[in-house]
Amino acid sequence: MSTSTFTKTNYGSLATITTVFFFWGFVAASNDILIPVFKEHLHLEQWQSQLISFAFYIAYTVGSILYYMISYFTKKDIINRIGYKNGVSLGLLISAAGTLLFIPAANYESFYTMITGLFIVGIGFSLQQTAANPLAINLGDPAKGSQRLSLAGGINNLGTTIGPVLLGLAIFGGVNNDAKNVSIDSIKIPYLLLGLAFVLVAILFKFSSIPNKPAVIEDEVVEDKSAKKSALAYPQLILGMIAIFLYVGVEVSTAGNLSDYLKQNVDIETRKAAPFISLFWASLMIGRWTSAAGAFNLKKSTQTLLSVLLPFVAFGIFMGINSLVGNDVSMFNYYPLVIVLMILGDFMSKGNPAKQLLIFSLLGILSLFIGMNTSGMVSVYAFISVGLFCSTLWPCIFTLSISGLGKYTNQGSGFLIMMIMGGGIVSLVQGRLAGNDLLGIQASYIVGVICFAYLAFFAVYVRNLLKKQGVELEAPAAGH
Repeated sequence: MSTSTFTKTNYGSLATITTVFFFWGFVAASNDILIPVFKEHLHLEQWQSQLISFAFYIAYTVGSILYYMISYFTKKDIINRIGYKNGVSLGLLISAAGTLLFIPAANYESFYTMITGLFIVGIGFSLQQTAANPLAINLGDPAKGSQRLSLAGGINNLGTTIGPVLLGLAIFGGVNNDAKNVSIDSIKIPYLLLGLAFVLVAILFKFSSIPNKPAVIEDEVVEDKSAKKSALAYPQLILGMIAIFLYVGVEVSTAGNLSDYLKQNVDIETRKAAPFISLFWASLMIGRWTSAAGAFNLKKSTQTLLSVLLPFVAFGIFMGINSLVGNDVSMFNYYPLVIVLMILGDFMSKGNPAKQLLIFSLLGILSLFIGMNTSGMVSVYAFISVGLFCSTLWPCIFTLSISGLGKYTNQGSGFLIMMIMGGGIVSLVQGRLAGNDLLGIQASYIVGVICFAYLAFFAVYVRNLLKKQGVELEAPAAGH
């Protein structure tokens, strides 16, 4: 395939892009802090409080649909018209506007004003993701695109790790304090500061060296590309949309049902489940930092050393943050053994997105089967380790899905972002099956097994499909 705008990674531009990845994680994970505050003060039902997450995730789908409709009716792809960094900057300003609604939401204790603000933040994130994901992939050697996206994803999960802690300290004065002792008015300042940060980064993007309209990647394919009328004409994208839906689904549903599993099967009270949930999301950071080592143009020996060291640095950050806020983390002393298994899987993939997707999907299936058929901390470790094996699936699926799309790359990216809604739908399916009148909480994780099984199929099938189109995604030998 042809090269992108850069043959070597543009680290300055990549560093700038990772700031928005951090924001995505920071806000997404911080939503769990808002839920108990509004539920307690406004006497909401459980399903009503969950509208916080629903509004945020559904915004990605609505934003992607709007993107497609505007592009369709104007007969010009939005990002191709305004440019990559302008698209990210505009998305940041939209998100900043959403944070302003937290002022009347707090003043009038209006739940629906708050979720409207959060919905607008998500709309902005949708546009940011549509531009930033393919841009991160294309800021260098295409063969290392998924590894650059893993690096950016690792920064995203740094946001998911520290976001709830910082917001909890700002609102509660401590993440373990009771929501009853908190005023809704306390949400204003943190979210206004977040909005200000959005504006500042939007300005940074506008005047950065990031190429606003980099050359479109035109892959040399066997078939006649002139016959393609839409990104949806490419089978790798259609299959990738299903893959993104199921990937986000298994990730969110595994974490979302973990607290109930701990309560029902391991006798761990909900108020003590925080470090377990935290480790699941930190596992995504651990895995992405491992894969991200291949994104740097370093010697093979140096990359190998970083691939071993970075995941344990990430684990140390998790342990440090949770210890700082008073969470007991002694039960996780043996988790590094699971991290070693993930590192071995990363080495086996040799930086190839299809191989990594296949290996990690199979490891995800293994983890879920162990969790479903054991008890105590063994099962807990197994379910939490799903986070490790989900960690690099997003960049792998994204890279495979948009490869070969040429001028339809941005449109395809928008369709993939649309499928983030799988996080809400799959988790609801597992939640219903988890009822004692059906499968029960432990057996309900069969839903995740089904998701991973499709992802393994996708890895094999699309790799062969891309080869037939003349698209090669083999990482160079120096990758590991």
